[in-house]
Amino acid sequence: MFKKHLSLFSGLFIALLLVLGSCKSKYEKLRASNDNTRKFQEAKNLYNKKEYTKALGLFDDIAPKYRGQSSAVDLFYYQAMANYKLKDYTSAAYLFKQFAETFPSDPKAEECRFLTAYCLYLDSPNYSLDQDNTQKAIERMQLFINLYPNSEKVAEANKLIQTLHERLEEKSYANAKLYLTIGYYQAAVLAFGNTLRDYPDTKYAEEIDYLTAKAEYEYAMHSLETKQEDRFGQAITMADQFNEKYPASKYAHDVAAIKKDSEDGIAKAKRVLAEAQADYKLAQKLAKKDTVQLHPSSERINTNTKIPN
Repeated sequence: MFKKHLSLFSGLFIALLLVLGSCKSKYEKLRASNDNTRKFQEAKNLYNKKEYTKALGLFDDIAPKYRGQSSAVDLFYYQAMANYKLKDYTSAAYLFKQFAETFPSDPKAEECRFLTAYCLYLDSPNYSLDQDNTQKAIERMQLFINLYPNSEKVAEANKLIQTLHERLEEKSYANAKLYLTIGYYQAAVLAFGNTLRDYPDTKYAEEIDYLTAKAEYEYAMHSLETKQEDRFGQAITMADQFNEKYPASKYAHDVAAIKKDSEDGIAKAKRVLAEAQADYKLAQKLAKKDTVQLHPSSERINTNTKIPN
């Protein structure tokens, strides 16, 4: 009885496999075949019908067999374009770059150079995230301009570079403000200075100069009295420079307050130091190590070490 049931089960299983095998789609059967010429033709047909996922499956199947062969120029171009159409910009950028470097004299090499950079541009994140791709996109776009200075795409490339630079500028400005917000005042001063150095025409110049004076003031305020006179003095210097540069600024009232409070801070620090000369305990307290943190931990924010003007 058991053997009879086992035989029946085996028969049903085989029948099921035959049915499933016969249900394979034409596309699946083609992918399983070794007919690369037919695969390529069908892939192009699917691509032209905008069935990019299916087309890419076939392109990817046959691409390794033609790697490095000049006869497969169209194949590698279609493979890159299918990734581009599917918005896989990382893969597309790599494949466009490979095409341009493998077939530099092909008429489509210029387009692929541009699309390499454009994919990096499209993959460039919001300014609040890491900007490695933004920098790579700028470099690739500039390379395109250098290689094809007469291309009709040069004007568009220059506009995209400008947009990417603005993204980097926004990142630099936001990082400097973050230093100030979390209490790394001297690091904020350095970062604001670096932003002005790297982007001298920044739209944030006036606000940056104001925030620099504020950071200098906060740095002095959170210092020990033994350090405050020099540090408040720097805040006053920054306030004076701001007033000279922006006499009608919307920040004028705040900057005036920074200067007044800094002058008061110097006077107070001098009084405390004078009292310390007659008070041993107070003198000991003032002599302890300055605890103001100058730079943020590298684990939290990557500090730029350039010195501002």
